[in-house]
Order: sequence, then C-alpha cells, then structure tokens
Amino acid sequence: MDMKEVRTTARERMKGFCRVCPNCDGRACAGETPGMGGCGTASAFRNNISALQQVRLNMRLVHEVKTPSTACTLLGLELALPVMAAPIGGVSFNMGGALTEEQYIDAIVSGTKAAGTIGCTGDGVPAWLHEAGFNAIVHAGGYGIPFIKPWDSAELEDKLTKAAATGCPAIGMDIDAAGLITLAKMGRPVSPKSAGELAAVVDRVHSMGLKFILKGVMTTEDATAAVQAGCDAIVVSNHGGRVLDHTPGTAEVLPAIAAAVKGKLAILADGGVRDGVDVLKMLALGADCVMIGRPYSIAALGGEAEGVTLYTETLKSQLTAAMVLTGCPSVHEAGMNLVSIARV
Repeated sequence: MDMKEVRTTARERMKGFCRVCPNCDGRACAGETPGMGGCGTASAFRNNISALQQVRLNMRLVHEVKTPSTACTLLGLELALPVMAAPIGGVSFNMGGALTEEQYIDAIVSGTKAAGTIGCTGDGVPAWLHEAGFNAIVHAGGYGIPFIKPWDSAELEDKLTKAAATGCPAIGMDIDAAGLITLAKMGRPVSPKSAGELAAVVDRVHSMGLKFILKGVMTTEDATAAVQAGCDAIVVSNHGGRVLDHTPGTAEVLPAIAAAVKGKLAILADGGVRDGVDVLKMLALGADCVMIGRPYSIAALGGEAEGVTLYTETLKSQLTAAMVLTGCPSVHEAGMNLVSIARV
C-alpha cells in the first residue's frame, strides 16, 4: 500500500462527501457541512491554507545537521514526532459511511499508536459517536485522547467521568464547538464557558489525575484565560473553518499567542496542515505540537489503520527532510529563524 492507493480508495469511499482533492483547500466543498467542507463561504478553511502558504522556509545547507530529531515529549507522552490526529467523527454523515464509526476511530487510534504518535477522539450526537471513541481508547490500552464538547448540562460531567474511565492520559474540550447550532436544534446545547466555568472543568479533570487540553483558542486573550484557568495545553484552532466564517488562518494568530503564553502551557495548532513541511512551519511559528484533521480522515477511509500509520510515517519523512534542509537539529529548536513571512 502507498499513499496514492490510500487516496484512490478514499475518493471512492467518500464520494459525495469529500472529493479528496489534490489540493485540499476548501474551494470544492465550500458550505458542505455535514460533509468535510468549511461553513458558509469556507473563507476560514481557505484562510488556514493561505496563511501557511505565506510562511516560507529559509533553506540552509552549511551546517552539521544530518540526522535531526523529530521526537518530543508532550503532556508526559513520548511521541516519535510532534503530531496528533485531531478529533473528527461522524463517518456516516461527514464521510460517506463506507466504514462504521468503530472501524474508523479504531483505525485512527491504533494506526497513530503504531507510528509512535497519538490519536484523539470526538464527541457529538448520537451517543455512538463518543462511545466508539471511548471504546477505541480502551482497546488501545488507554492510549488516546478523548475530546468532549462544551455541553451546557449534566452531560458534561457524565462524559468527563466516562472519558477518564478509558485510562486516557488527558481529556480535551473543543470549546470551538460552541458554534454548532445543529446540536442546539437537537435539544443538546453547547455553549462558551466563562473563566470560572472553565476553571471548574479543569479542576475536575485534574482531580481525576489527568491533563486538560482546551481546543479552539484564536486570540491572546483566550490563551491567557486558559493559563489562568490552569489548562495544561491549548490548541490554536478555528475548528477547521467549520463553525465561524471569515476567521483568520491559525498560522496568522499563532505567533502572537505563542509570544503571550509560550512556556506556561503546551501549545498545539491545527488548520491547513497537510505534510511534514507544514508541520515544521507550525513549530517555527510557536507550536509545540501539531494536530491534523482531514488528511487523517482520508488516510483512515482509504487504508484504515495501515493507511493512518503510512500517512504518519510519510509526515515524519517529510519533516525530517525539511529539518535537514533548514538546519534544524530538533523539533524543540524550531523557531522563527527558520521562516520568513510573505506579504501578499
């Protein structure tokens, strides 16, 4: 199996839901939610792509970096490369249903584990969405990170408790899901959280002996609030452009957020990352680790666990080559010196 075969199979299995475009930039699928597109005009989706395209790597070859290290430690986890599979679910209504939710999330969790990284699981309605994710983490020996939506009811406590029972090392909250009107229409509202409400959630997760990740941070104000609430990590993310049209690309806001909170908590970032070169760009802009969404879904639909592992190994090879060609000895030493920003 190679990535060409994975993508060909995924295109067949995701027909009508994702075109598996050679250049995944949100243009062909604008407004297709459910589906894999961005909301509205898909401007936020496209801004993620264009923001990364404006980051240019400074090629350097007069140096001693021949075997750079891609390994990192994040939230107590030893990872072969600073990449996680982002929490995405809903195979039947977002991806075509060629795999069951269980098959899909098992592929994500087991495939990333085999490659030395870690997969995250999603949440939503109906219940089998989060149940499949929890079961996949249990099957992987607790090696996975469940993300819970910012529920506005006792449902939040119930899911936090069930998530902790999987044996996972951390629990995340995709607070950017507060814009999902479809959940409110189902009578299952999600909402933003006040500083006090967020701190209470963090304290609850810490009382279980677990780390807490807040996903959906796009401003320095929210990043600082996350630090004050005691979060262990944030994810700079606009939910893949699926909740609010016309937001900036994540690579646009990442440097300022990193300047404000670097070293106070772990910084993850997603949005438009497609290959190992994009991973290095995000690290240079201030991320400690990168989350990847749609490409992992394509890898899972096209090759199941083997496809997920293959894609991760491809990322590692691409990242290693980019580090050699920029003189970056380790992912911990990636910084703004590696890049220049085009002004277009």
